[in-house]
Amino acid sequence: MMAAGAWSRFGRSIKAVAWSFLGIRSKAGLDSDHAQVKPLEVLAVGLVGVFVLIAVLTAVVNWAVAK
Repeated sequence: MMAAGAWSRFGRSIKAVAWSFLGIRSKAGLDSDHAQVKPLEVLAVGLVGVFVLIAVLTAVVNWAVAK
């Protein structure tokens, strides 16, 4: 089981990756992310995010073509 601090850090990783997918982030937020988030966590969350994005886009295209 993950400790409360680990969940908090994981949540920050998700937030950092979500902001990067949108392409908008303040300099202060970026510096805060660099200080608090581990690169391996960001990599893992980013890979999962990419797979989810591809799956959603594929499903939307299949749905649109099927109609």
